[in-house]
Amino acid sequence: MSDAARHFVTFDESASGERLDRALAVALPALTRSRVKALIEGRRVTLADGTTIEEPSRKVKTGDRFVVDIPEPEPATPLPQALALDILYEDSDLLVLDKPAGLVVHPAPGNPDHTLVNALLAHCGDSLSGIGGVRRPGIVHRLDKNTSGVMVVAKNDRTHQALSKLFAAHDLTRIYKALVWGEPKPGAGTIEAAIGRHPVDRKRMTVRQTSGRHATTEYWLEKRFGPALQPLVSLVRAKLGTGRTHQVRVHLAHIGCPVVGDPVYGRKSRNASAPEALKNFPRQALHAAVLAFRHPGTHREMKFATELPQDFKKLVASLNGVK
Repeated sequence: MSDAARHFVTFDESASGERLDRALAVALPALTRSRVKALIEGRRVTLADGTTIEEPSRKVKTGDRFVVDIPEPEPATPLPQALALDILYEDSDLLVLDKPAGLVVHPAPGNPDHTLVNALLAHCGDSLSGIGGVRRPGIVHRLDKNTSGVMVVAKNDRTHQALSKLFAAHDLTRIYKALVWGEPKPGAGTIEAAIGRHPVDRKRMTVRQTSGRHATTEYWLEKRFGPALQPLVSLVRAKLGTGRTHQVRVHLAHIGCPVVGDPVYGRKSRNASAPEALKNFPRQALHAAVLAFRHPGTHREMKFATELPQDFKKLVASLNGVK
């Protein structure tokens, strides 16, 4: 970070008690409050002693001195980058791929490049659909960075519109595999619980009793691991009836079976004897295993099913001897 992009702000008693994001926006009039908030949440604001501040709502004290680092502007449009893609199917209208865990779908703060979009621009060139916007060309739906599995991408605007209608009407099949703590009871059922933004932590979604959007997830138990009467973990399938943000993760946590390795909605195992591979799995054990839809151009029914990625498969294999 260059010195030219670094700003030092010291507050006197007139700002005491103010929210940090509001006080910094006043002190740095070139920045909007929302921009300041994004900088704080992006770990770009520190105290003079180097302590990183991550809470926009932190109250300012007289004499507080902050350092605000403003990053260089990112390119207005993503650049093509030749990255390996596991393409399952491709024609002139669309392509279907198996996204690996760790790959971000589109550029965003903190992930300006080396995303799926950058790879698609290199692979498809100018044919990629523009309806998703300059930073999300071709993207009809998304998977979280650390969720692996099947995705479909539109290569022209006509297909993008048609696929978007399928997703909006839930007129397609999306099935996930997840390794969860405990055992869902009953072993099969449908979770109906509205999902909305968390009232305090805006990065999280949560089940809302009086607000939120209607959400349904059908699930069924595939295999238990551990003691018969009280399984340690279970492998389950979850079929989306709707497509809300973080839906599978939120709904499984809601029924007391959070996804193993989920840093947002999960929990550490309370079982001291749980295998280290299970306790230390570095991502959510969630895989978009099946995607089925009617091709907008040919009207042919298409179904794509992928195996668990190697890290997930290895984890499951290590549990077969757990008692």
